[in-house]
Amino acid sequence: MTIHIEGLEFDTIIGLLPHERGTPQKVVVDIDIEYDYIEGEFINYADVASSTEAHLVSNKYELLEVAIKGLQNMILPQYPTIKELTIKISKPNIIPNCVVALSDRWIVAKKLMYNR
Repeated sequence: MTIHIEGLEFDTIIGLLPHERGTPQKVVVDIDIEYDYIEGEFINYADVASSTEAHLVSNKYELLEVAIKGLQNMILPQYPTIKELTIKISKPNIIPNCVVALSDRWIVAKKLMYNR
């Protein structure tokens, strides 16, 4: 199964430049979560979306790279069934004639259990 959270849009502070540090700007977050569905255990996509927004608003990152890593560190431990996580953060208004974005993907290695 894959959950797609697309176009999660809100204002926050992400950036190094003085005008980026003082005034929140629009960001758009896309998250893909590939996971093993186990009956009775599911990933609540509404919780992922709201906690993503809360995390980025409260942390006020300087770099998109660090913001994405922070989201990874927040999401993966909460959901042990995740096999692959992709996060993309776009800043649509930072340059007048384009959208700037950064993304990263993590493939989660599952630990093998051996009986002795």
